[in-house]
Order: sequence, then C-alpha cells, then structure tokens
Amino acid sequence: MIGLIAGSRTLPFLFAREARRRGDAVLAVGFEGETDPALEKEVDAMVWTRVGQLSRMIRAFTERDVTRCVMLGQIAPKNLFDLRPDLRAMSLMLRLKEKNAHTIFGAIGDELAKDGVELVPAVPWLQPWMPGPGYAAGARVPKDSESDIGFGLGIAKGVSLLEIGQTVVVKGGTTLAVEGFEGTDACLERGGRLAGKGGGAVAVKVARENHDMRFDIPCVGPKTVETCAAHGVAVLAFEAGMTLLIDRPELEALAAERGVALRSVQAT
Repeated sequence: MIGLIAGSRTLPFLFAREARRRGDAVLAVGFEGETDPALEKEVDAMVWTRVGQLSRMIRAFTERDVTRCVMLGQIAPKNLFDLRPDLRAMSLMLRLKEKNAHTIFGAIGDELAKDGVELVPAVPWLQPWMPGPGYAAGARVPKDSESDIGFGLGIAKGVSLLEIGQTVVVKGGTTLAVEGFEGTDACLERGGRLAGKGGGAVAVKVARENHDMRFDIPCVGPKTVETCAAHGVAVLAFEAGMTLLIDRPELEALAAERGVALRSVQAT
C-alpha cells in the first residue's frame, strides 16, 4: 500500500488512478476544507484530518503499516499550521529558521522518516504525463521565437537558482517578467502585457537546481494555456522530464485551438 498526502486540485486524483491501475492500493490522508471529498471514491482508504495535525497524519500511515507515501496537490505553506496545530507541528515550526515550501515540506518528510515512513517522489507513477526531450504540441513555434526559447531557458535557470521563481517571459532577447510570489499565471499575464499588442512573447518554465520532486512537481495545465492565449504568450516551453502536464489531452487540444505552441526543452 502507498500513502498519499492529498492537497487540493487534480493531482491527487491523477496519482490515485495511476497507482491503482498499476496494482497499488492507496491510503490517502485528506485535509478538511482543502482536499476534494470526491477523492475518497478513487482510493482504497481515506483518513480525514485538519491542516496542522501532523501527529494524526503520521499515525494514519504507521497504524496501517504504510512505509512509503507521496505528497501531491495544492497545500499552501502559510496555511499548514494555522488551524489548530498540534504539539509536533508547533515543535517543527519552531525549529525552522526559514519557513518556505521547501523547508516546511522537507521538515515534514523528516518527521515522517522518524516514524518509519519514507516520503518519496510521485514521478514513477506520473511519468506518462511528464514528456521528455522533443515533445511538441499545439501551434508551431514562430521562427522569430526560436532564439527566445534558448534565451529564456538560461534566464529561468538563473532565476531559479536564486529561489525567486521558476518561470520567465521574454521577447526579442529581452526579459519581460520573472515569476515571484504572485505565481505563474500572474507572471504570464504581466509578461504578455509588456510584449505589446503584437504579442509573440515566449514563456519558459523550469525546475530548480536539485529540485525536490517529493513535494513540488512543476505543472502545466489547461488554465496555463488559457492564460498564455489571453495575454499574447505565443510559446510555452518547459523543462523536459521535469514537468507534469495536467489533463494532457484537454491541454493539447486547447493549445492547438488557441494557437499556443507547447515545447519541451532540455536544460544543459
């Protein structure tokens, strides 16, 4: 049996279906007010808890002899311990000098390990939705945008090293927008607007150096494509083998319909 720490949105559903298709039983821990209750129908067992109840979450696995788990779905770090944190969660937070997604979720992984539960990447189960080099879908890349893909890849990798963001928007060798705390969609909107009425901006999304895929898989979904199309971003390039395509058939059809080029790029 594999454990699933399930946040919101569609990723927990995708994992549960693929894991069970492969013959793995799934025990999910869901968070009241965050996790979609419909997930209960997609797993073999479900335990509900509140955000911040770290001991209860870990016991859900240890009491059922679950020794491996994955963490998927949207779980805002700032909300993790807002609602009735237990003593174990409070102790964890007090030990952290920096409180961001990587430090908090990494510390949760350490707490799980203390009780014999390994937090593992979900990549082996989700690999079919993570294209490798040479992937192309949607519209063709305009000739004058080809060089911007390479340029944007270099900028995005540099920015990711600084822990600022993972997405940049460029045009004509100029960086128009860098993702910050506001997130990918806001970065795409801002960059597309700065590209002018003619559009033609290129967005590049990458993984961080030594990216911890246990709790943060870069994702592209239909909403991302819609945002690109609405704001003049003609090309959406993403790092090969490191990016999950959510609702892939819908995403690819939408990209073709809306004239957005999707490309995987290989980081060197």
